[in-house]
Amino acid sequence: MGVEQGTAAEAAPAGAGESPAVRALSQEPVTHRFKGLPADAEAAGRTVGELAAERRDLFDGGFTTPLLALSAESLEHNLALLETYAERHRLAFAPHGKTSMSPQLFARQLARGAWGITAAVPHQVRVYRAHGINRVFLANEVVDAAALRWIAGELTADPDFRLVVYVDSVRGVELMDEALRAAGTTRPLDVVVELGAGEGARTGARTEEQCAAVADAVAATTTLRLVGVAGYEGEVPRADGERVRAWLRRLVALAAGFDAAGRFAADLDEIVVSAGGSAWFDAVADVFAEIPELSRPVLKLLRSGAYVSHDDGHYKELTPFNRVPEEGELQPAFRLWAQVVSRPSDAQAFINAGKRDAAYDLHLPEAQVVRSARDGKVRPATGITVTGLSDQHGWLSTDGSARLEVGDWVGLGMSHPCTIFDKWQLIPVVDADGHVVEFVRTFF
Repeated sequence: MGVEQGTAAEAAPAGAGESPAVRALSQEPVTHRFKGLPADAEAAGRTVGELAAERRDLFDGGFTTPLLALSAESLEHNLALLETYAERHRLAFAPHGKTSMSPQLFARQLARGAWGITAAVPHQVRVYRAHGINRVFLANEVVDAAALRWIAGELTADPDFRLVVYVDSVRGVELMDEALRAAGTTRPLDVVVELGAGEGARTGARTEEQCAAVADAVAATTTLRLVGVAGYEGEVPRADGERVRAWLRRLVALAAGFDAAGRFAADLDEIVVSAGGSAWFDAVADVFAEIPELSRPVLKLLRSGAYVSHDDGHYKELTPFNRVPEEGELQPAFRLWAQVVSRPSDAQAFINAGKRDAAYDLHLPEAQVVRSARDGKVRPATGITVTGLSDQHGWLSTDGSARLEVGDWVGLGMSHPCTIFDKWQLIPVVDADGHVVEFVRTFF
């Protein structure tokens, strides 16, 4: 009879540290292509690794504003917290890489027990593969023939590469099968049927009957192998704890029903059941603990990704740790630094960071601290509110308590990390003393 899948740490791939391609990122030259880096480091021909080794001060080391920084301590805290959370709840973990698209952060997540990394589109999988990642969960249906040819080539060339992909329609299965057969794939592509989160939600088959039809279409091919079921609870309409758990129980029941009907591939070692964004992973843990014994072990795969940096808005308000405080607390790791470049009145100021630099799709940035240009002292951003963003300017409203003048640095907290990383190709990681200790490279 089946048993539960072990913890995320037990499921970690062998050799989950940095690949040679990840280590090579430190050899990239410091150039003007990367925002905010010291011009003198470029002139001296420094590499990114050499600049990090100098441990320059963020404010006095030649860096220019606007400048996004990550807290070294908060990053480490968040990585450790989700590792222990997954272990405690006996979940495997494939954090969604589209949040950061940073191979260095992927390597640290894998080293902390992640089963693999989740992707949303084939391009992201190519980035992962280029940096040595052998387990990928692609949370989307792939119907592009060119992408499927590349996937077939990767599966053929590397027997250790495991890719799991969504399917949610019979037509999608037909297109995938046609492209993979044309590409001459030598082993089947693993797929999971996506159950939609409800009428009017995002992707996924809407009913169990539709899911069964998709599963039967997979079984009729030789190029696809049905390995489980999956979905995204964050799209449940009018999401709350009750509605999210109800949908998750439908997902679990779907897996059990497929298993009882013999719909999963006969040669499976495990059945995949996957969900979990960064807003409801407490509900995922609760309901996945209820998964009954199936014919094979169950890989209970959590996919939260925004936790790695957390934020000062969207996820700060929705994090499951607010609902279950005894589990711990994530820490916002981002701070965007900009300088006051104009102070036209007592009620208004402008900084040199705007839409090109800050996340703004859900909430405007939050003014948190001010670093004085006169003496370098840092104080709370009392009386300062971000009211708007232009392309390269942030609009600040200031009241009578605000002490702010041209040249001061303003530290901003930001909402929704999924739209922060994509604006910065190279991000300094700063320790508590203000020294830049490493750099995080992104690939969007």
